[in-house]
Amino acid sequence: MKLYYSPAACSLSPHIVLREAGVPFELEQVDLKTKKTKSGADFLAINPKGQVPTLVLDGGEVLTEGPAIVQYVADHKPGAGLAPAAGTLPRYRLVEWLNYITSELHKSIGSLFSPATPDAWKSAVKESLPAKFAYVEKQLGDKPYLLGNEFSAADAYLYTILNWTNFQKIDLSGYPKLVAYMARVSARPKVQETLKAEGLLR
Repeated sequence: MKLYYSPAACSLSPHIVLREAGVPFELEQVDLKTKKTKSGADFLAINPKGQVPTLVLDGGEVLTEGPAIVQYVADHKPGAGLAPAAGTLPRYRLVEWLNYITSELHKSIGSLFSPATPDAWKSAVKESLPAKFAYVEKQLGDKPYLLGNEFSAADAYLYTILNWTNFQKIDLSGYPKLVAYMARVSARPKVQETLKAEGLLR
């Protein structure tokens, strides 16, 4: 497998999952402005969407969209426990979280990075975030991870998106369980390994 990524982007989520799963993979950085990979390849020829994450499978097939990629990787190595078994209610809880994160958090916070986003929209997004953070904090409760005691693909995604609050100077201190959660996930050895690989930790 080969993961095309950009440092700290949403591709951090499948990058974490790949390392947590212990699946062998290659890594290639993408310049999202020029749409060129670090080796000089035309990224649009690999993924016409021009977006990361992009996972090229061993057979040459290309898989895109973070929630799909993390489930594929988790199912590829079920022993890693990153996704409950297909067809079970816990699996649909995982899907439920992946959908919530992608639609309510990823798209909201992600829009703040674009210089083309109108200031009025950015203000509306920032006003909407406290309720969303409060919801996640309440659902997390006293559990170490979203689905309970075990780290899952949904945690890799939530960690990735909440990490963006650091870049946008969005204060999470009013959500102590989220702050503790971020510290807990960040301390995982494979997460530390991922951050170092992307140049996010020295």
